[in-house]
Amino acid sequence: MVELCGIELRHRVINASGTFDAIAARRVYGDALLENFPFAAFVSKTITLEPRAGNAPQRIWETPAGMINSIGLPNKGLEGFLAEDLPGLAELPVPLIVSVMATGHEDFKRMVAAVAEREEVAAVELNVSCPNVHSGLIVGEQPAETAALAAALRPLTAKPLIVKLTPNVADPAAVAVGAEEGGADAVSLINTLKASEGPVSGGLSGPAVRPVALAQVRAVAAAVSLPIVGMGGICNGADAHEMLAAGATLVAVGTESFRDPRAGERIAAELSARLSQGSLT
Repeated sequence: MVELCGIELRHRVINASGTFDAIAARRVYGDALLENFPFAAFVSKTITLEPRAGNAPQRIWETPAGMINSIGLPNKGLEGFLAEDLPGLAELPVPLIVSVMATGHEDFKRMVAAVAEREEVAAVELNVSCPNVHSGLIVGEQPAETAALAAALRPLTAKPLIVKLTPNVADPAAVAVGAEEGGADAVSLINTLKASEGPVSGGLSGPAVRPVALAQVRAVAAAVSLPIVGMGGICNGADAHEMLAAGATLVAVGTESFRDPRAGERIAAELSARLSQGSLT
């Protein structure tokens, strides 16, 4: 057993938000999914206050070493999530982390208060990649903005708040320090890198981003004392082991699940075998 912010987990591998649809998988695999769930915790797709349709297709492009997505955060909104999705996600045999995003402190407060009060929810992940409507600044690109948001949300719940950092900044470690100063319990990184396919902009993920992810996780681990969920191009146990050695507490699998829906289970087993052989150094 391992632990993240007091949440007990059976191994160190979870999913990256938006990369594994547990509700759709349950429709396909039925209760077999629950009997052998591939992740130690489940992170929901990011939800917003109001419903979003997302971007028009085509929204995903394969690259030689990964994937570009321009999905656009389609979701049912806060009320739709609580009424329609949360009951199904609550049946998963692992702790549930709900990812939320908003454009200002008040909307973030509404979302965190509504989500965190539900006993089915173990923790809340803050996706801070959206501009603050009052300052115009991307919250996750500014240490002071990140600190202010975390400080505004911290009094609303005793449950863990995990700040998901963007890699598209000069100094992610400074933003992580802001999150820690504001009262966040953990950080997760990296999100996708800015990229384009033809005229369409999106986010690059997969093996191509792993060197960037390792460098940023290592820098963040040196700057803060918070637990870190490391992600970015993890395809096997060796990749996961390297991410832990860089300073991550847990690893999250994203793009690899598109290729192999049971990647989380496989990577957890491969990582366990490596960890049993010795230390991370």
